[in-house]
Amino acid sequence: MGLSSPFPRALLTLALALTVLAFPDETLDKVLKSEGYCSRILRAQGTRREGYNEFSLRVEGDPEFYKPGNSYRVTLSAATPSYFRGFTLIALKENKEGDKEEDHAGTFQIIDEEETQFMSNCPVAVTESTPRRRTRIQVFWTAPPAGTGCVILKASIVQKRIIYFQDEGSLTKKLCEQDSTFDGVTDRPILDCCACGTAKYRLTFYGNWSEKTHPKDYPRRANHWSAIIGGSHSKNYVLWEYGGYASEGVKQVAELGSPVKMEEEIRQQSDEVLTVIKAKAQWPAWQPLNVRAAPSAEFSVDRTRHLMSFLTMLGPSPDWNVGLSAEDLCTKECGWVQKVVQDLIPWDAGTDSGVTYESPNKPTIPQEKIRPLTSLDHPQSPFYDPEGGSITQVARVVIERIARKGEQCNIVPDNIDDIVADLAPEEKDEDDTPETCIYSNWSPWSACSSSTCDKGKRMRQRMLKAQLDLSVPCPDTQDFQPCMGPGCSDEDGSTCTMSEWITWSPCSISCGIGMRSRERYVKQFPEDGSICNVPTEETEKCTVNEECSPSSCLTTEWGEWDECSATCGMGMRKRHRMIKMSPADGSMCKAETSEVEKCMMPECHTIPCLLSAWSEWSDCSVTCGKGMRTRQRMLKSLAELGDCNEELEQLEKCMLPECPIDCELTEWSQWSECNKSCGKGHMIRTRMIKMEPQFGGALCPETVQRKKCRIRKCLRNPLIQKMRWREVRENRRSEPLKEESDGCRMRPWTAWSECTKLCGGGIQERYMTVKKRFKSSQFTSCKDKKEIRACNVHPC
Repeated sequence: MGLSSPFPRALLTLALALTVLAFPDETLDKVLKSEGYCSRILRAQGTRREGYNEFSLRVEGDPEFYKPGNSYRVTLSAATPSYFRGFTLIALKENKEGDKEEDHAGTFQIIDEEETQFMSNCPVAVTESTPRRRTRIQVFWTAPPAGTGCVILKASIVQKRIIYFQDEGSLTKKLCEQDSTFDGVTDRPILDCCACGTAKYRLTFYGNWSEKTHPKDYPRRANHWSAIIGGSHSKNYVLWEYGGYASEGVKQVAELGSPVKMEEEIRQQSDEVLTVIKAKAQWPAWQPLNVRAAPSAEFSVDRTRHLMSFLTMLGPSPDWNVGLSAEDLCTKECGWVQKVVQDLIPWDAGTDSGVTYESPNKPTIPQEKIRPLTSLDHPQSPFYDPEGGSITQVARVVIERIARKGEQCNIVPDNIDDIVADLAPEEKDEDDTPETCIYSNWSPWSACSSSTCDKGKRMRQRMLKAQLDLSVPCPDTQDFQPCMGPGCSDEDGSTCTMSEWITWSPCSISCGIGMRSRERYVKQFPEDGSICNVPTEETEKCTVNEECSPSSCLTTEWGEWDECSATCGMGMRKRHRMIKMSPADGSMCKAETSEVEKCMMPECHTIPCLLSAWSEWSDCSVTCGKGMRTRQRMLKSLAELGDCNEELEQLEKCMLPECPIDCELTEWSQWSECNKSCGKGHMIRTRMIKMEPQFGGALCPETVQRKKCRIRKCLRNPLIQKMRWREVRENRRSEPLKEESDGCRMRPWTAWSECTKLCGGGIQERYMTVKKRFKSSQFTSCKDKKEIRACNVHPC
């Protein structure tokens, strides 16, 4: 949204409300035209309560200092169950009034256009897009250049027509410029966490990056979110931050979507990290939640490791990601945060100079600092907006507390129902899988979720290949088991804490028998200072085409077997491999590249109904709102084997984002009478809103129109004016006689009807009816009369 866009109706309503409350002795026209409107809003004082903390203004990370040029997330929120309808947010240099352009410090960046916009009469200030109930808003604030000094972030709240200002309270935040001697040092809060025990959280990631929300150059193929990687950590460890430089691990996530190096970096900081946070990748980038669950992960925090950071790549892209940096889950009241909801926009890791989703690899030399993307970065950028509008959010992350352990010491009581023990599932002694459920083999156990000697979990998976009896439920495809970090088991008396094994190296030769190796490292040495005797390297033999000779050819491993050629009874199946390297002596390769074997399916007479696999679900029948989708399968068995009553088509509901609804208005009313009896005046007409816009629909246009009217010139001589009024009164006394002489006698005007609206522009009517019509009257000159005028035109 550009600063030169028309003044929206909703914003005009709020601005007028602010003006009426703050300046009751000035007219609306005078205030709207006056200079220094920004400073007038800031100086206006409404109700103020000492120690009143219902509303709060927070800068992400709660810093006391800002780095020039860095970007910070600013949140304005209301404590439950409070809310606010409107707000104003502005940044001023310390001890400045704000009535001059140079008084303002830094710049704001809109995150969500549906919630926030720049104020038309004060373009440096941020206000709401529509006046409705809300509990929080977020914007980015970019700090001013060096030499600015301290900055005051101030907010005002509009709730039930009352304006709250707090010059020294929870709606004011003071940040001073960080000394240049501390460049490169993080400005994280130095206050330690005072909470007791531990808390467990679930992180859920909701992607909103789709062709519908971000249509420009959207990559239809291969669009995805990479695997989520992060951790809960102490304030001494920085995974990534705005204004910092990306590590090698962050670079690999940002450019390749690979979390391997980043996970290794996190695990090397074992003393500063409590839990490694990992969640699966998402292909494609967006799907309705009724199709697939959103990626999620669980993690824990304690008094020393109470911050959490994570990131995930938006792919394909040069080096664009989203994530949170050092989100503090410890409260100042010595408790644990209940819930965090953050809308995310993409940021640039500063390692690649591409400007489009699929730009060729072009390293940024020298490497630049991590920064949020903006709509003015490059004309070819998919987020480019020549008016400098906001970037539509691409994701939302929800962090919810699901459990607490240990004695809690927070002074503000929490809900008792979430104070539960983190119990491990009981181990099963035997497999109780029904015979009607056909599974693949279990996968190997995953790494433990805890890298320390605190109890964690590990997981294995299997795939449900067939369900022969739909009436018998099949068990879960996932299995969990309690575990601890390497070197922490009860059987292992070693006090050395080791990392996991790093992947095997390639075989040392390309033909014959060679060697390969893998490594691990010591994460924590014994407290008594003794040496770790645990091996940190392993080697083993590896074979590549064991019987090598100059006439040998190098082949790939055999591929998977094809499906059996028969659906029942005896059939055949094939598998294939490829030639990687021809013989060195130039002879023909004698290795077989395909292999055939018999396969036996169940006897044909025992399978009266054989079906193909279900097809993929079709696209939703609508592009927005509620629709339907279908999938099919085919009958593969022969008709003579028996009748098949299984369904061949399935239908289910699908839900896409709500369809936009445009504003609807009534027709214009008739023009009112002129508001002056002589000279220049004006008439108005109104129309009413039948339907407010929803889900991004077109906004409502004006509901009140005014035009000039002029009846006759006013007489300036008081004596002549007095004589004129006497003449008018005499003419009025003679009107009934005139009407009667014209063959028509009228009843007096009725009283004006009630206004159709209490505010925002309504209509009143009154009538004059014929009392008696004489034979000499003309039809056109003797009839009922009606008058209309506007009322309650003040804004709601």
